[in-house]
Amino acid sequence: MKIMFVEPPKEFWFVMGEYLPPPLGILNLAAYLREHDDTLEIEVVDCNAERMTWKGLGQRIASSQPNLVAPSALATCNTYVAIRTIGMAKDVNPDITTVVGGQHFTALARETLETYPELDIIVRGEGEQTLLEVVQCLKGNLPLSDVKGITFRHNDKIIVNPDRPFFEGLEDLPFPAYDLVEDYMKEYHFTMMAGRHTPYALVEASRGCPHNCNFCSQCVFWGGRWRSKSPKRIADEFEYCYDKFGTRFFWLTDDNFGLGKRTDELCDEIISKGFADDIMWFMQARCDDIVNHQTILPKLRRAGLTWILAGVESHSPETLASFNKRINPTASKEAMRIMKLNDIFAQATLIIGERSDSHETIQGLRAYVNDIDPDIAITMILTPFPGTALYEKADSEGWIEDKNWAHYDMVHAIMPTEHLSREEVQEELYLCYRSFYGSMKRRVTGVFSSNKFKRVTYRYMMRQGMIGVLRSMF
Repeated sequence: MKIMFVEPPKEFWFVMGEYLPPPLGILNLAAYLREHDDTLEIEVVDCNAERMTWKGLGQRIASSQPNLVAPSALATCNTYVAIRTIGMAKDVNPDITTVVGGQHFTALARETLETYPELDIIVRGEGEQTLLEVVQCLKGNLPLSDVKGITFRHNDKIIVNPDRPFFEGLEDLPFPAYDLVEDYMKEYHFTMMAGRHTPYALVEASRGCPHNCNFCSQCVFWGGRWRSKSPKRIADEFEYCYDKFGTRFFWLTDDNFGLGKRTDELCDEIISKGFADDIMWFMQARCDDIVNHQTILPKLRRAGLTWILAGVESHSPETLASFNKRINPTASKEAMRIMKLNDIFAQATLIIGERSDSHETIQGLRAYVNDIDPDIAITMILTPFPGTALYEKADSEGWIEDKNWAHYDMVHAIMPTEHLSREEVQEELYLCYRSFYGSMKRRVTGVFSSNKFKRVTYRYMMRQGMIGVLRSMF
């Protein structure tokens, strides 16, 4: 049986600058299938790394003639490119089985199958075991009725099978199948963070998050649970990519890596392998975790950590409470100070567009950001992703004015606030970027910063003219 995983041609989120990440989700699935069935012929087509057009993808499907096509569908804004991919597969051969998964399709499984007849199966939730069972049924010409975790089409009916329990063996998962894209490993890069020619890989250290922010699709997708791989397993994956593919920059993909004893042990594992001075890595963390576990930051820096993305979100305790964020603005300011004190590049993410937002409240956020002075500030618009508590509330109240999924990228305004139209929210986003990056003092100190990563980032942003790019989008 021939299986083709596809990373479709797509535009990447411009706020992150010039970057091309490896398609980690489908590489994880490919590795799991291969480990459990060595008779499968598995191909991963990364159109972006291969510089392949839609026409080229159609030709690849036609020449390969796979039995099953599964495109990557990481985020809601990628919905249409995933659907276009499966439609192309059906045009080539109507007998190809088409499968999608991920957070968006999990949340809207029945609706999606009703809308797109070219789609056969949706894998809901965690994909490894479910997709393996789907493949085994297709190979043996067996019914799909006993496969937990899928919604599928059968005799013009849509069947919703029971959910699958979460996988308890994260530690035993194989490393991602990077060898299936080995010819293109040199193409993966994150220019703003590590330079265009620094080999780049993603590492999944855990799944889920114990917190329950109402705008976060991860919370619902992972059932509010947090499951982790061991520090040794994580460090071994670093070593595998470092030795085999020359990787020097790693992004821990966890929404909330968490700090504490496990992090301390991970540092020990990385340092013991002898390459900490030769790598850089990046992670996301909560501001309160950074403050509460600040004594570990020097060790993290020695282990190669160079960059932390911290979710500040807002200056307003009321807004933070409405997000169910459970942090406070004082902790966020202290987190910025602590990171910079330890020579860790401090990135703050902010959110505008909460229901009570006005010109005045967003102006207050801009003043707050200038006060806490992160090394870099990324402002996003509150987006009601399907499956979240925010989406359910916004949909039931009629707040959502735009259901073009391609716009669900956190830089397009999807809904107004009580005081601002969508157009005004959009304008406020531009003003947030202009306020922070338009400061000549900030630009000059950034370009000449003693922190290497801040220097590289600000020089890159100046070349890109990021504010002008944002302005031209709307």
